[in-house]
Order: sequence, then C-alpha cells, then structure tokens
Amino acid sequence: MSTDQFSVDGDVAIVTGSSSGIGKSIAERFAADGVDVVVCSREQDNVDPVAEGINEGDSPGEALAVECDVTDRDAVEALVEATVETFGGLDVLVNNAGASFMADFDDISPNGWKTIMDINVNGTYHCTHAAAEHLKDGGGAVINLASVAGQRGSPLMSPYGAAKAAVINLTTTLSYEWADDDVRVNCIAPGFVATPGVESQMGVSADTIDREEVARRIGTVEEIADVTQFLASPASSYVVGETITVQGVPQIEEDHDV
Repeated sequence: MSTDQFSVDGDVAIVTGSSSGIGKSIAERFAADGVDVVVCSREQDNVDPVAEGINEGDSPGEALAVECDVTDRDAVEALVEATVETFGGLDVLVNNAGASFMADFDDISPNGWKTIMDINVNGTYHCTHAAAEHLKDGGGAVINLASVAGQRGSPLMSPYGAAKAAVINLTTTLSYEWADDDVRVNCIAPGFVATPGVESQMGVSADTIDREEVARRIGTVEEIADVTQFLASPASSYVVGETITVQGVPQIEEDHDV
C-alpha cells in the first residue's frame, strides 16, 4: 500500500514563528518531505540558522529565511511576496507565531493585553489575509496553531486563552468561506509541549520525556510536526474546519464523594 497521500513533496510553505520549538520542527519536517519552506521570525539572526541547517543538510526541500513581525501588515505582505518570487507560489500557510505570559487578570495592563491579542489573533489574520490570493491559486491549506488554553480556559493566561479561542473560531468560520476556493483550513490545539519556552518556565526538557508509557502528559515538537504534516497532506482531504487537540491523555474530571 502506498503512503504517498501523507506526503507534501513539491509544495511551498510558510511557517511563522519558526526560529525554534514547534515552528522550527514543522519547517524541518516539511523540508525533509520535499517542501520548499519559508521560515520567519521577528529577528533575522534567529531564523537564519534554521534555514542554513535545512539547506546544508540532506533535505530535498529548500529554505528561505525572512525577518517578519506578523503584527506588521507591510512586513507580512513582503513575506508573502518573497515566498512567491523565490519559490513560484504558496500552498501551505502555518500560523505558528504566538506569545504569552503568566499573570493574574487584575495585573494585566492594557498594553499587555493588546500585545498578546496582536500577535496571536491579528498576526494570524494578517498572514492568512495576505496569502489568500496565492493559496486559492490551485488550492492549498491553512494550519493554525491554537492551544488547549483556547478550548477550556487557562488561569493566569487570560489574554492568551482568549486569543487562541478566537483563532479556533476563525478556523471554523474561514474553513466554511474558503471551501469553495479549494483551501482547507484546520487548527491544532497542543497541550504542554517540551519547547525551549516551556523548559525555561517549567523546567521540563524533551530529553527527559519517557515514550514507553501511553499515559503521556507532555509532548515533543516532533509530535506536533507529525500532525501538521498530516493536515497539509492529501491524507487529510476530508478534514476541514477542525481543531485537533494534541495533549496526550485527556484531562478527565473524576467524581469524588463529597
């Protein structure tokens, strides 16, 4: 039995927020499958090594590093333009760029709230809106990165949870609007993933994760990349407007006698 339906070989993809963590892993996975990938972050120096690692390795796909702040519409337009000029089109957009911080709601300043909304919600809007024409030219896929925090709330992360809830709703709505344009829009809601950010906040490293047990409480960036590749591939052709929760064992509320 052929597994070609799981391949995205020959496509062109943009992966935002790809200097490290989940975004970097997705970009590397795509390139390994033959995708020409544009990696971007707010600092060119942070994203150049990712592209160099892909281009100097054995991956059949090529990489282009672009500095882009997803909250800046002009920068996003330039990102899309550079992608099309370099690789001839755009098939897959992965809206991974995001930000969060931990604080009580009472202590969150208007600027703090705006910053998180700007990156997570407006950034997703800018990239998707700017890429629309090219994604619809021959069909494509949009894969948004949300969070379980956007599905059920997250104490001390109210702006992040609210922003990711908006991304989930946008995914559903846009998938309906763009279906006739042959663009599939889906979303991934990860639980805890062993990224550099999580390691710095929680002290949990990917090196210490035990994959011998099914009762998994934290994931690896490669596991998120697996789901992303599936959603970008023809294998997920009947998956439209969905948010796939990738969090290991479900968080179940157990009944206790009072």
